This record gives sequence, structure tokens and C-alpha cells, in this order.
Amino acid sequence: MPRRSTRCPGCGSSNIVDDSLYCQKQQVCADCGSVVSEGSLAQEPYNGPDISYSRTTAVKKKPCANLVQGLERVKEMSRILRVRREVEELALIYYKQAYEHKTFLNVTLLRKEILGGCCVLASCRQQKWPVTIGTICYLVNGDPAVVGEVYQEMIQVLNIQAPTFCVTNFVEAHCQEYKIGPGDVPDELAEESKVLAKRAIALVELAADSWIVTGRQPLPIMIAAVYLAWQSLKPNMQRLKMSLEKFCKLGKVQKSKVAGTRTMEMKEMLYKLGKEIPWYKPVLTPENVVSQIGDILQHRYSLLRRAMKSFELSVLEKCPVNSPRRDPPPPR
Repeated sequence: MPRRSTRCPGCGSSNIVDDSLYCQKQQVCADCGSVVSEGSLAQEPYNGPDISYSRTTAVKKKPCANLVQGLERVKEMSRILRVRREVEELALIYYKQAYEHKTFLNVTLLRKEILGGCCVLASCRQQKWPVTIGTICYLVNGDPAVVGEVYQEMIQVLNIQAPTFCVTNFVEAHCQEYKIGPGDVPDELAEESKVLAKRAIALVELAADSWIVTGRQPLPIMIAAVYLAWQSLKPNMQRLKMSLEKFCKLGKVQKSKVAGTRTMEMKEMLYKLGKEIPWYKPVLTPENVVSQIGDILQHRYSLLRRAMKSFELSVLEKCPVNSPRRDPPPPR
């Protein structure tokens, strides 16, 4: 039934009828099909364009399974490295941004796994957390060349600045802080800074191969390495009996609280490696291992392989015959 009192704002027609087809009565323009409801014209015509499903239902898009799995993997690597919470959160942000970028949309799952490790590496370097690219390669089981390539792509895509971490430069600079050169202390306690740095760097590299460095603050490790290097270069009674605290006082360097723990860990690691030398095995003890550091460093690569093999055999002897074989962790 036409209504003369209302006009259609769309076409100006007064041919407005009541449409009771639906449960709620509406007013419809019979000429153009626009709906007039409670005195106001609807924005779209009665037979207007279709609305997409996502717009009508307001359904939130769920993240894909690979993204969820990648974020969990980033968390797992962060927990293995024992990084701070802010480092882990920053790595998760980087991974989500890189994953949704067109550069990494259509890459293999292995490359996405490496991408997660690279995000952890970048966040660690920005937060000055000592993790090397070799450690990331071990965690993602990836080729160093591929890991380096993905890392460079990632920092360029996200436009982030990640400073490099060079252990050698840190140790050399740290050794120069010790006032134990000729003229500073008696001759039997004196040591050249360059000679001390060379031995300390070798100890830090060995500690890194044994996973003592990973996830640890660099200063306590450097103090422990310098202390053991100083003792081992001239292992006389005065040096061997001097404690870490007295050594720091001698060199006029402030002692770190956990440097003693790092020293014990490195001595334990050296003792395990030294036992792999046949002529040292009967006489070597944790107390006299410092005197043999020079020989251990000289044969460190072969000793590491032997120590890994010995550990693997000991694990197999303890496990049942039918139990699945697991890869042993690196020696600490």
C-alpha cells in the first residue's frame, strides 16, 4: 500500500510501500528498491552489492600452523641459551615480522627454521648477549654459509642494526687492564699483555667449543680465562697457590661475583679433556690440571673428539640395548 507522506531520499519517489515479508516490517521504495526504516534510508539499495563473509561475521584470522610452530621454536632456542626475557620477546617480534615479509613467504621449512635462529642471534647481539653464529648453526643444524645468508637477508629486510661480537677483541682489551706487566709486579708474577691475551683467547675458544660461553655474561669468563692463562704460562708455586681474588687485587681489576664459578667450570672441562691424554691419565687431578693447560690447548681438537666419543660410549653402556639412541650433549 503506497504511503504518500514519505518520499524516497534516493530517487525522490513517493511510491513507498510496507514490506511485511520478514519478521520486522520495513518500508521499501517500489521504484528503486531502497529500504526506508524508521524514517531513514538504508545506505545500500535493497538489491545492493554482496558483503564478504569475513566482514559480516568479523571472524579473526588464525595464524598459520607453521608460524605458530616457528614462534615455539624461537622460544625453545631462547630457553636453551638461557637468555633474558627481553631478548626472547625481541626475537619473537623479529620472527613474526620476518615471517610475514614477502622475502620469506615461499621459502622451505628448513630456511624458516634457520630464520628463527637468526632472529635469536640478532636480538642477542642487540642486547649484548654473547652468542656466536656457530652456536646458532648447531641449534638449527644448518650450514654456516646458509645461516649467514639468511641472517644478512633478515637484518636487511627488517632494517635493524645488530652489532658484531668479537671475543678476541674483548679479551685483548681486557688483558690490557691488568697491571701485571714487567715493572708492575715481581718478575716471577709478571707477564706480557700480548702473551697473556694469546693464551686467554685460546682458553675462551675452548670454553666456547664446550658450551661454557653460551648464554653467559662475557666478563666473568674473561676473568677466569685470564687467571688460568696467567697460572699456566709459568706454573710456579707462587702462581698456583694464588687465589682468584688475590690475583684480581694484584692486577688491580675488580673481581666479578661469578668469576669463581666460571673458573671451576673451565678447570673441570680441562680435566675431562686432559684425561684423554694417555700419559696424563694416571697422574692428572683437578688440582694439577692447570700445569698441563699448554698441552691440552695444543691437542684440543683431537681431545674434544675423544671426549665426545668417551661420553657417548658411557651413555650407551648405561642405557638398555633396545632403547632409542640419543645424541649426547657437548662436554661442559
